[in-house]
Amino acid sequence: MASPLRFEPHAEPQGNLIGWLGNYKIATPDVRLGDNPTVRLDMDNEPQPDVVLLIDATAGGQSQLDEDGYIEGAPELVAEVAASSASIDLHSKKRIYRRNGVPEYIVWRVLDNRLDWFSLEAGEYVLLEADAAGVIKSRKFPGLWLAVAALLSGDMVTVLATLQEGLNSAEHGEFVQQLAEKRSQSA
Repeated sequence: MASPLRFEPHAEPQGNLIGWLGNYKIATPDVRLGDNPTVRLDMDNEPQPDVVLLIDATAGGQSQLDEDGYIEGAPELVAEVAASSASIDLHSKKRIYRRNGVPEYIVWRVLDNRLDWFSLEAGEYVLLEADAAGVIKSRKFPGLWLAVAALLSGDMVTVLATLQEGLNSAEHGEFVQQLAEKRSQSA
């Protein structure tokens, strides 16, 4: 039996992350979304992150599914909802994800009402800062925009409206086209 999870400090925030990322996935062919998958990063580490967003291997993604259906290699984005696990998520898991080349890592520290979004640059995680409008924009997934304060307060209407702005951006359109080109080259 799985460990018990409380609704407000974990299940609901995770559902909101999935709603936000799921809308991005729907609008971005060749991007895949997973809830609590086992990820085989290396011989010693098989974490089960709360949420992953990855580019399909046929479109140039850096991970793939093995014959048993498990993710092998680093997904492009991993997100963790951290209530009691914040110390683990911000230290040992963060090191494992960095060492294995996960390009973006989100930790939603629910009890602190904070969200940390890290981008892998030159082998180290750099904390992404929100712009003047309070929006963080993914560096790996063009058009994946997050209104941080809205997510933290549960205002999913604003979260999805901000995401829609990102999906309407020229950068997102170019990204979708690049993925389609990579997929057609691998076929």
